[in-house]
Amino acid sequence: MDRSAAVLRFEDVALGRGGVRILAGVDGAALEGKVTVVAGPSGAGKTSLLRLCNRLDVPDAGRVIYRGREVAELDPLRLRRQVGMVFQTARLLPGTIADNLHVAAPDADRDRMAQTLERVSLPASMLDREGGQLSGGEAQRVCLARTLITEPDVLLADEPTSALDPTPKLAFERLTRRLANEGLTVLWVTHDVDQLRRLADHVLVLIDGQVRYAGDPDGLDRRRDLAAFLQGDLDASR
Repeated sequence: MDRSAAVLRFEDVALGRGGVRILAGVDGAALEGKVTVVAGPSGAGKTSLLRLCNRLDVPDAGRVIYRGREVAELDPLRLRRQVGMVFQTARLLPGTIADNLHVAAPDADRDRMAQTLERVSLPASMLDREGGQLSGGEAQRVCLARTLITEPDVLLADEPTSALDPTPKLAFERLTRRLANEGLTVLWVTHDVDQLRRLADHVLVLIDGQVRYAGDPDGLDRRRDLAAFLQGDLDASR
């Protein structure tokens, strides 16, 4: 891997909580303008790794590097605008879609809000719609718009389609793919092997808090030690 292509880099990262190991010796990277998928069974440490990227959590050891600087040195609020995050569950604030976008970007006018909605394939006419009137897929795209309106450099996506039905799930994947093609760096967490194959340019497979594979998705099938995970037998992959 070309280190210069790494926007985010993990160097020997360890994390524990209450005496339980969550991550151990994790090395890896999110590549510039690519979708890097962090995959693995439930409890593997995927979300914990993601939360280290914008200082929602802090590692016990090792370093997380963002564009050449250790994230521990960066202002958390500024970092979170540059390294935005979409969560597993769509959580909208009370009020309209415009209200939600205004919270993220108080200086944004309606034209900028409308342009941001268009980036996530929603019409500008939805700006005055109440958040409670949205479908699950629409709500998750509004959450994405709320993140994108701050013009982040990196998008962290913590299983954002896990609660969606197949059609909006695939639509959200296509949207993410388009954003990456436009230059956005994406770090996406999933336990869905089929989604990994559809979406990933680069893969980190985490099992029991350790990286078992880092590289091109096409190389996964050559790893016999990952066969159980790739076949969906998550318990056997531990």
